[in-house]
Amino acid sequence: MADDYLVRIGKLIRDARQHRGWTQSQLADALGTSQSAVNRIERGNQNISLEMIARIGEALDSEIVSLGYAGPMHLRVVGGRRLSGAIDVKTSKNACVALLCASLLNKGRTVLRRVARIEEVYRLLEVLNSIGVRTRWINDGVDLEIVPPARLDMDAMDADAARRTRSIIMFLGPLLHRMDRFRLPYAGGCDLGTRTIEPHMIALRRFGLDITATEGIYHAQVEAGVSPDRPIVLTERGDTVTENALLAAARHDGVTVIRNASSNYMVQDLCFFLEALGVEVEGVGTTTLTVHGVPNIDVDVDYSPSEDPVEAMSLLAAAVVTESELTIRRVPIEFMEIELAVLEEMGLDHDRSAEYTADNGRTRLVDLTVRPSKLEAPIDKIHPMPFPGLNIDNVPFFAAIAAVAQGQTLIHDWVYDNRAIYLTDLNRLGGRLQLLDPHRVLVEGPTRWRAAEMMCPPALRPAVVVLLAMMAAEGTSVLRNVYVINRGYEELAERLNSVGAQIEIFRDI
Repeated sequence: MADDYLVRIGKLIRDARQHRGWTQSQLADALGTSQSAVNRIERGNQNISLEMIARIGEALDSEIVSLGYAGPMHLRVVGGRRLSGAIDVKTSKNACVALLCASLLNKGRTVLRRVARIEEVYRLLEVLNSIGVRTRWINDGVDLEIVPPARLDMDAMDADAARRTRSIIMFLGPLLHRMDRFRLPYAGGCDLGTRTIEPHMIALRRFGLDITATEGIYHAQVEAGVSPDRPIVLTERGDTVTENALLAAARHDGVTVIRNASSNYMVQDLCFFLEALGVEVEGVGTTTLTVHGVPNIDVDVDYSPSEDPVEAMSLLAAAVVTESELTIRRVPIEFMEIELAVLEEMGLDHDRSAEYTADNGRTRLVDLTVRPSKLEAPIDKIHPMPFPGLNIDNVPFFAAIAAVAQGQTLIHDWVYDNRAIYLTDLNRLGGRLQLLDPHRVLVEGPTRWRAAEMMCPPALRPAVVVLLAMMAAEGTSVLRNVYVINRGYEELAERLNSVGAQIEIFRDI
């Protein structure tokens, strides 16, 4: 009976693949597996999980295969377990999406090593594929190859995929060098309140880009021959704003000076990638970048983005809230030093290895071992600042950490309109968080966590914070609809399970 079921599933998958016009190798590339594995699945000779059926359905855009599951992905968490062992930090989500956008600058073949296999990347790949860019996973699905067409077909853009990612806004910089006019859907992503693209426009108008917005679409028009005649001063020191200005400057025939630039980790990785394309960038790591543009970029480039400091902070917080001893390997220490200084003040017991170099040859890494610690609330409030200050995306993890510390901690998340509000979801798990206003929350610790069933917050980092609290809570919790976590983390549940967590992925059937 089981064999007959596998054969019928295999035939459904084969029919859906052929209907899309894909070979077994193309489906294998989309899944990050081998052609022989796809062949076994289609012949009914391989056991196949519900999760794999779901992935195949998404890859083939097939409702027939999608009948293998109904509805979104959820997590069932058995908490109160100690973590142990070692876990590696994956490559940076924010760097990877910036580099995917930057690949549009290059007429040659781009290979990105160890790309994060996350939903945000998948959405961008769907957009790139829809406009004619050829992408495929290579080297057993670890690395990504990108080959652009001679001409992009912007009219064929997958608008649904584009609306599900904020990163689509970073198409503006490279596209203004490729066409006189084009359209982009409004950017989506996390629900973090109102965010305007005006800082982007202030920078990009200097390159001749003009945008009007109607009915959910940005209508872009480029005036030829417009060139910055003085340094570009960014009105906010934002990461994506800086990246867009860099992308525009990279193929500008001349020298562009960008002031009040972000020097954060993803911006530095983008600068290193641009250097690999032949673009000289002075001032990497500072707030003034000088870009010597190259009007025509046609090179075969191979680049390794560095590790993600926000994921490193996530794993560190997981160890702290579960009172575990855990070694976190490949931590980009340059972008974690302020966080660790604050945690040392709170009483964190930890060791770090000697520094070594990431695969990009530039970023400094360490291995960090965290041990159970008796934490005290910090004297000063926790608040983000542009690099080299405490990272904006690391602030939410201090809510979970402060909840296990003795005393009161004030967290001031001044950047986003709504994110502090989502942190109060920890109260459902036994936390004592008081929302003072949309940007400030007061955390009282220590916390006796309790299990609960709840919906996932619609913002990435608060969603992970809730998951970490569930891991600390005795009993079984359920976190429903975790797509937002999959936007930014690759196989987070499986990887946490590898160091002692008990998290089950399931879907409603």
